[in-house]
Amino acid sequence: MMAEDDLLIRQRLPAAVYDLARRLGANPEMRRTTVKLKQTGRMKQRLGATSWMSFTATQTIDTCECAFDWRARVGPFGMISVRDALKGGQGRLDVMALGVIPVARAERSSALMRGELMRYLAELAWAPDAILFNATLRWREDGPHGLAVSAGVGETAAEVTLSLDNEGRIAGAFAPDRPRSATAPILPTPWRGRFSDYRRHGNMWLPFAGEVAWEIDGKETVYWQGQIEGWEASDDGA
Repeated sequence: MMAEDDLLIRQRLPAAVYDLARRLGANPEMRRTTVKLKQTGRMKQRLGATSWMSFTATQTIDTCECAFDWRARVGPFGMISVRDALKGGQGRLDVMALGVIPVARAERSSALMRGELMRYLAELAWAPDAILFNATLRWREDGPHGLAVSAGVGETAAEVTLSLDNEGRIAGAFAPDRPRSATAPILPTPWRGRFSDYRRHGNMWLPFAGEVAWEIDGKETVYWQGQIEGWEASDDGA
């Protein structure tokens, strides 16, 4: 049965995509459905800010469907909690103070959903198994060192281009039109992520550092930088 599953995956995916997944350590004989991350780093409260806030976070990424759940504690004593998630086909972004006082909440919209889908696609470097097992992803080659991956339909359709480094690993992710706001005006804006510090972790090759930036009026503004402190995958969603 495993050999048959591998054949079906090979038939579904372009050869370059299948090779990328195997190069990063994904194995068609190990159907791991959930990835769990622990992160530390720093982020900006708003794009124009000159100061940074430290954070600690945990994240789960589903490898069989487009879903993730990022939960962070930000600022002094972790007084601010942030939840950024894509679950059940809906995006979610909540900010709370002291765990109970609402600070901000993004309304559900196609723009929010597109933005969350783009985040999922951009973070495939942290969940290489999803390249093999998430059959909702659509792939095409984009030049000699790039792969475009898309998901969603209609107003929520989203695409991200993954760039590969000299070792054939995911070095970056780019979308020319990620919504900067979940409500009007949507402000589609060039958005990119970069991955670095690749390490062998078990049978996987994973980037242990990353950063995210917006490009506004030709100027790039980095607003998130993080490091992986822990990574594990399981086949039971636990």
